[in-house]
Amino acid sequence: MFEAKTINEFAGSDVAAGAPLFGVGSVAQPETGPLISLSHIHKVYRMGDVDIHALHGISLEIHRGEFVAIMGSSGSGKSTTMNIVGCLDKPTRGHYFLEDQDVSTLSKDELADIRNRKIGFVFQGFNLLSRTSALENVELPMLYLGVKTAERLRRAKEALELVGLGDRLDNMPNQLSGGQQQRVAIARALVNQPTIILADEPTGNLDSRTSVEVMDVFQYLNREHGITIALVTHEPDIAEYTKRVVVFKDGRIKRDQQVASPRSAREELDKLPPPGADAFDDEDEDE
Repeated sequence: MFEAKTINEFAGSDVAAGAPLFGVGSVAQPETGPLISLSHIHKVYRMGDVDIHALHGISLEIHRGEFVAIMGSSGSGKSTTMNIVGCLDKPTRGHYFLEDQDVSTLSKDELADIRNRKIGFVFQGFNLLSRTSALENVELPMLYLGVKTAERLRRAKEALELVGLGDRLDNMPNQLSGGQQQRVAIARALVNQPTIILADEPTGNLDSRTSVEVMDVFQYLNREHGITIALVTHEPDIAEYTKRVVVFKDGRIKRDQQVASPRSAREELDKLPPPGADAFDDEDEDE
């Protein structure tokens, strides 16, 4: 969904050396203005002699600390919108403000700098390097920026601990479950303390239980650390874990509403049997 970019383009460098990524209970304080503001955004693609209108003047605000689900069928405009929010594309008309900065008219290099410093990306396919450990995968964005070794290790370890993988630092992706791989990807998105995390169908390749586990991580990061998250999904049940749902149709916003009572992934996991509890034992398999 998001346009593919090299890993170094998603890195940032604003975290001070030795400073914790996110202090315990460090929920962001409310601010007067929106974190993200899209104002009358149009996007037109030229296909030969035909103009394709992907977005028809949409306006959308996301405030700091929100957890928003972006939904819509193929061709609805949700992917185009998220590419603009992620500074991977520019609107044809209209304005996009990120932390009060109008980024809609910036050059490609300037947009890359915004991505590096302010946006963390999580993808459906994890996008981990197969011959690189969990720790090294999380280190990569900082490696490209020349962050010193000790600082790189500290921040990567803290990010992995934050998503519950402090005991899997040296595991390769093929030694991790799908849910664990996605948590490594989330840790990688966190290491530079981005302004917002954009998650593209992060549960799309996962089974039901593992999807709930990943949503538990997102809810924890949003609730306990005030991290702003915009999550693209086509699954209504996944959207129920968020605080707000924005639905796109035909290049316009069809519905934008708060979730009255978000589902709690933690409560649901506590009620589920342990993984493998319903599996047949060896004796059953031999019968």
